[in-house]
Amino acid sequence: MAFGARILKTGLAVTLALYLSALLQFSSPVGAAIAAIFAMQPSIYRSWRYFLDQIQTSTMGAVIALLGGMVLSNEPIAVGLVCILVIMISMKMNRADTIGLTLVTVISVMEASGQWEFALTRFLLTLTGIISAFVINIAVFPPQPRKQYIKQIENVFTGLSLLLRTAVSHEMKESVFRDEKKALESSIKSLEEKYGLFEEEQKQLRRAKYSQTRQLVVYKNLLSSLQKGFEVLEAVDRHYFQADRTEKTDELFDRHLEQLIKYHEHILLKFQEKLKPGSNDTDPLSEDNDRFLEKAIEGYNTERSGLLRLSVVAAAIYDYGYQLERLDRVADQILRMTGEDKENTSEPEELQG
Repeated sequence: MAFGARILKTGLAVTLALYLSALLQFSSPVGAAIAAIFAMQPSIYRSWRYFLDQIQTSTMGAVIALLGGMVLSNEPIAVGLVCILVIMISMKMNRADTIGLTLVTVISVMEASGQWEFALTRFLLTLTGIISAFVINIAVFPPQPRKQYIKQIENVFTGLSLLLRTAVSHEMKESVFRDEKKALESSIKSLEEKYGLFEEEQKQLRRAKYSQTRQLVVYKNLLSSLQKGFEVLEAVDRHYFQADRTEKTDELFDRHLEQLIKYHEHILLKFQEKLKPGSNDTDPLSEDNDRFLEKAIEGYNTERSGLLRLSVVAAAIYDYGYQLERLDRVADQILRMTGEDKENTSEPEELQG
């Protein structure tokens, strides 16, 4: 069973919400605890965004529920109709992620048959829970999605390289290979979600810094390279072993995959600033990638069965190599810019000396 920072912070946020509710002498602090659970978000930016959005929809929901309670009382059908109305308005406001907590507010307010004092208390409870979650999210193990992203990239590549190295040779047990591949797919989806957070944050910034834009390009290319590698695994799994192959074919595919994996590893070392810019020339890899594709599809018009399947796998491997070339160029460019930034920063000190 996994235990992470977000689980701990959710528990702390609930605790804080309950203590604050007791301090403020709210009669029913459960609403604050529920709000704290909903409000715990994976990034500080999203926590702040959720706070602002929830204030709007909860206010709207409380007002509609107050009016609905006064006019329609708290009959079940009336509560359902008001919930439908609130959902529709929330969707129109593009606040779908706040609907759950807003409906909790609506139902609680309507239960009191439109008493404004209860509606105000309910709103303050929701606010207490959201603030508790926001404070805990900032104060306790604040999210560091960028560091987590890079670390996860390295971990995912380790799993990818193992599977690619054994994909064609078929050395790994099928059950183990299937489980590892499923875990790898889940990890890549997690990376896609993290990248979505970065992209969302940058789109909301009116004037994003150039360094932030540059960083986003790096993250995108790192993710795309892993995705292309996984597509190779999918192609091998679906087509390679169903094709009519020779020992020479297996050697060709296995050797080129090994070359690409080493190249991928080399690029990641560049991003860790353990290698010099330009220490690995992309031209030879580009030529080797072209030659591999040509050899892999030789005799396409012959009557050998399964050659079409091999061409699908070869195309996926070629695409993976092409993406690695792009990633390598990005790595060299980033390291070159980083070096220039360091030189510009140190120049005034040299002039003063």
